[in-house]
Amino acid sequence: MNKTLLEILVSPISKTPLVYREAENELWSKADRLAFPIREGIPILLVEEARPLKAEEWDTIKHG
Repeated sequence: MNKTLLEILVSPISKTPLVYREAENELWSKADRLAFPIREGIPILLVEEARPLKAEEWDTIKHG
């Protein structure tokens, strides 16, 4: 994922920064507790494409 792009991407809901999760190939929103997919290198920042973060996933980023 392009570092410059990551610096400007925000959640479409809360407008807060997103956390890139390379292993999951997703962008996670702490504020919204959602994971947005990245497909073929393109972030899909559509609410209807996001999935809720599981409790154990949320625990890994809530304090970070």
